[in-house]
Amino acid sequence: MARFTFRLPDIGEGISEAEIVAWHVKLGDRVEEDQSVADMMTDKATVEMESPVSGTVVELAGEVGDQVPIGSALMVIETDAVEEASPATEEAVLEAENPGVEEVQSPSPPVGEGRGEGAAPQAETSVAPPHPDPLPQGEREQKKVLASPAVRARARDLGIDLSSVKPAEGDRVRHSDLDAFLRYGSAQGYTPARAPRADETVRVIGMRRRIAENMAASKRAIPHFTYVEEIDVTALEDTRAQLNAGRGNRPKLTLLPLLIVAICKTLPDFPMLNARYDDEAGVVTRSGAVHMGMATQTPAGLMVPVIRHAEGRNVWQLATEIARLADAARAGSIAGTDMGGGTITLTSLGPLGGIATTPVINRPEVAIIGPNRIVERPVFRSDGHGGETIARAKLMNLSISCDHRVVDGYDAASYVQALKTLLETPVMLFAD
Repeated sequence: MARFTFRLPDIGEGISEAEIVAWHVKLGDRVEEDQSVADMMTDKATVEMESPVSGTVVELAGEVGDQVPIGSALMVIETDAVEEASPATEEAVLEAENPGVEEVQSPSPPVGEGRGEGAAPQAETSVAPPHPDPLPQGEREQKKVLASPAVRARARDLGIDLSSVKPAEGDRVRHSDLDAFLRYGSAQGYTPARAPRADETVRVIGMRRRIAENMAASKRAIPHFTYVEEIDVTALEDTRAQLNAGRGNRPKLTLLPLLIVAICKTLPDFPMLNARYDDEAGVVTRSGAVHMGMATQTPAGLMVPVIRHAEGRNVWQLATEIARLADAARAGSIAGTDMGGGTITLTSLGPLGGIATTPVINRPEVAIIGPNRIVERPVFRSDGHGGETIARAKLMNLSISCDHRVVDGYDAASYVQALKTLLETPVMLFAD
């Protein structure tokens, strides 16, 4: 038998590491060549790793949520190769057939190279070190009552003997159990009318980790400002209803395709908004095309697929593309080519849109637009004879967040006013 290390291959330009989001095998499992063994997530997509050889899994690089550098060991497989095969020949065959695999027992580096003179060679390993026991020695010896260090410290401060507190759920004493004990003063424990839900610990991994890192980086690096304007979309909603009535077998229009058309028509006069800012190089790239990011809620978290060249699509084509990208994102089958490279983003919560939002910019873009909920309210309108009359109107607040390093408040306000004019006169959406 021979052991081989399956090293994480280069899975994308500019990618230095990937996160383990799922293991499909465990130690001791038998794997076959080309069998799926793990899912690895990069900044761009989730990539399925396949075993390049057949054999038995003897080591894994870590747990779900761990980061693995490109080129480092992902797993070690004990293969069916005959040991008598010469190392040089075996290595050459593997290198030719499986670039991501190499022998574990590679020669040790010369003494003094990469470590102290005369230091003993260290065996290569990819197994994550065990987690240390978080409890001090004294508490490890007293585990009759299960409780966190914080609960123990609080009980000590209150003079409560934890053995006299009966947990409401399971065997672990929690803060809520201490609260109930103090409230009822019962040394015999208590029986609450309704047991509280158990605490749940959820690791921040995969898409959730990417969202957390990207949002934190955006708020940390970008000085945001948000401008909100009220727009009368009564005529726009009437136009949408007329278009849907005669749509035939074309997709049903929501507000978003019409809004994207309006955004694309007004952006040429405000190129500072349709841009990407490389703050390290100190360069702003103003895009001639509109690559519209669509913030989409999925079971895995928020994703932002991109509609390429939105400026060249009509409302029906936009509606089709929105549906395609949203369905793929929610199904977890979105292609890497549909992610990244956006120049401006649109985010909408639909009927949950609220009164106003302050969207977080999708870095390195410099602007994000958020339509809010449409509400009906009475408004004053001219009666055409110098007077006013009260009418029912459909009103929507529109938010825009901008990077103040690149976009001035005046520019953002002027852009939204131009957008407002177009949306309140929807016939202009279809004029050349």
